[in-house]
Amino acid sequence: MEESTVSLRQLAATSKHFARRLLTIGGNRLELLTVEVQEEREGLLHAILLTFGMAAFGLLAGITLTAAIVILLRACSPVAVLLALTGLYGAAGVCLWRRLTRLLREWQTFSASLDQLRKDRACLEKILA
Repeated sequence: MEESTVSLRQLAATSKHFARRLLTIGGNRLELLTVEVQEEREGLLHAILLTFGMAAFGLLAGITLTAAIVILLRACSPVAVLLALTGLYGAAGVCLWRRLTRLLREWQTFSASLDQLRKDRACLEKILA
């Protein structure tokens, strides 16, 4: 009778210890996730602001360059110059669009958290097996 009481106490202590460890691991992973969410949010906001600035000044530079080239080559054929510049700007736009789609395809969100959770799951499976 006394052996069963001791083994039940041991089981209860082990279960409490396991539950505490599990909660500690979960808390650590949640903290890691919140830090990564904050970093992703700040990085995304920074990238968006830089993109808007780049687009605005790029547009101004493109308009100015186009006007300068058309004025410089107005004796030849302003329409041909405008068509050539349109083709050049269109090709640049297509290249940027392809780079953006490649970037979005390769984007990995929360990679450190997911990797850590995979390691935790493997460790728990090894312990419980």
